[in-house]
Amino acid sequence: MEIDKNLIRNFCIIAHIDHGKSTLADRILEITQAINNKEFKEQVLDSMELERERGITIKAKAVRLNFPFEGKTYILNLVDTPGHVDFSYEVAKSLGAVETAVLLVDATQGVEAQTVANYYLATEKNLKIIPAINKIDLAQAQIERTKSQLKEAFGFAEEEISLISAKDGRGVSQLLERIIKEAPLPQGEINQPLRAFLFDSQYDPFKGVLLFVRILEGEISKRKKIKLLSKGTIYEIEELGIFKPHIEKREILTAGEIGVISCNIKDPSQINIPDYITDPLNPTSQNIPKYKRLTPMVFCGIFPNSPKDYSNLRASLEKLRLSDPSFTYEPDNSEVLGPGFRGGFLGLLHMEIIHQRIEREYNLDVILTSPNVRYQIVTKKEETIFIENPQKFPSPSQIKEVREPFIEAKILSPLEYMQAICELAKSKRGIFKKMDYLGGDRLNIIFELPFQEVVIDFYDNIKSITKGYGSLDYEFIGYRKSEIVKVDILFNRNPSGVFSLLVHKDKAERISRKVLQKLKELIPRHVFEINIQAAIGSKIIASEKIPALKKDVTSKCYGGDITRKRKLWEKQKEGKKKLKTLGRVQIPSEAFLEILKI
Repeated sequence: MEIDKNLIRNFCIIAHIDHGKSTLADRILEITQAINNKEFKEQVLDSMELERERGITIKAKAVRLNFPFEGKTYILNLVDTPGHVDFSYEVAKSLGAVETAVLLVDATQGVEAQTVANYYLATEKNLKIIPAINKIDLAQAQIERTKSQLKEAFGFAEEEISLISAKDGRGVSQLLERIIKEAPLPQGEINQPLRAFLFDSQYDPFKGVLLFVRILEGEISKRKKIKLLSKGTIYEIEELGIFKPHIEKREILTAGEIGVISCNIKDPSQINIPDYITDPLNPTSQNIPKYKRLTPMVFCGIFPNSPKDYSNLRASLEKLRLSDPSFTYEPDNSEVLGPGFRGGFLGLLHMEIIHQRIEREYNLDVILTSPNVRYQIVTKKEETIFIENPQKFPSPSQIKEVREPFIEAKILSPLEYMQAICELAKSKRGIFKKMDYLGGDRLNIIFELPFQEVVIDFYDNIKSITKGYGSLDYEFIGYRKSEIVKVDILFNRNPSGVFSLLVHKDKAERISRKVLQKLKELIPRHVFEINIQAAIGSKIIASEKIPALKKDVTSKCYGGDITRKRKLWEKQKEGKKKLKTLGRVQIPSEAFLEILKI
């Protein structure tokens, strides 16, 4: 049955993290009766256990709703998106499936970094933006202040701003009515050649890869052949459906609709996200826009705790890559940990989420090595190479110049925390660029920073300094010359590559001491003494010792000649000396995880 596209409205909710996107989605589902009270639970669209536990959205979700208004029943296709900077790629590709964005702002927090970033992402896509202030039910809500920020930062008129409470439902029905009245109608005609936007996917063990699509032109039906434009591969559609929010089967999808396609694709590597779909026999003549693929910024080794799990780990990473195209991986090998993979992530939270998804969704116990950024190295032969693995860092005699990645960091904060933020940024080798006022007491402070300094705890420090009111957004701006050195960690003079670090020369000694102290705490005592050292080349810059376990070898000697006891002590001493040379230091897996936090 053909749907009247004049009754379709496609929209998404965009906001900074914790501003209430998923709660608003819950209220909308409740108001439109898309889910009954028996099935209802908070964060309905956040299907991952990890999303519920952390209270954040990791994957964008879509759902189809029916909403009666002025004697007609409208179809609302809602896409809920993540808010954390590490998942901005999810937001960017989801915006291609809709015409309208609800820009949600927390009345207690005001405009924050991802509010600004998501606003500009939406304007780049020429979306209609409907601003809404959320959490007006809270006693600490500062509605007038937040209105002022929206007007000054983005130029909205006061009458354009909706006031809602996603928690108690106040103003949500009126917001849906605004979407129906103001959202642009879907473009594209049913009689045109098929053109569909593939914005996400998911692996189903029975049906293979499920493709989440927005039909831009034409129509799509069961048993029809489709062509994925990025790779030119052709498949036959076996099933079609829509999100209600559970998948409900359909025979046909037409221009303006959002739905799901199953083609029994068993190999996840055959799919690129985002992508476009057309009819191989009657292809679209429209120009297909190219999407900028985000480059991973943080890298670390991913190794199975047991070598027999290597094949299962490879299969799980392949499936994760399908649902999260911003995650990359390649084979790697470690002398200590054996075969594994080198993973690339958009940030530290992204890395942590992938780690927990591997362990929870695929029941695998894995070890992650210390995270690093990617460095650009110019050799003395004038060759340019990129290195993110410290074990592959060339010797100093081969290096002409090392360059590290820099970002432009936009820090939004109340005025009173300006000095503390500037001091923090400068302690991270930051270069101050400019400062903008965003209305009232709100500042946008811009610094250029080495990404290695930001990747571990910079965001947490911003939140701590500003008592939760500060926020961070950043973008990569290029590579710059820097004094980066490789620090090796040695156990009884034997280097352990998994703990090697790439750090700035000025901070090498301080960071090395922290690492050694943490290792001393975590590594249990052995029957031989363990010397832990940090070295740059042949120069030792820090050292710690773990004393040997003591055993009283003379406990059975009652009295008698002292020379017998001395012989036993000498024998024990020689044995420990031999063990120190040949014995293998047992490093607990939690040591690898704790080093990540330094």
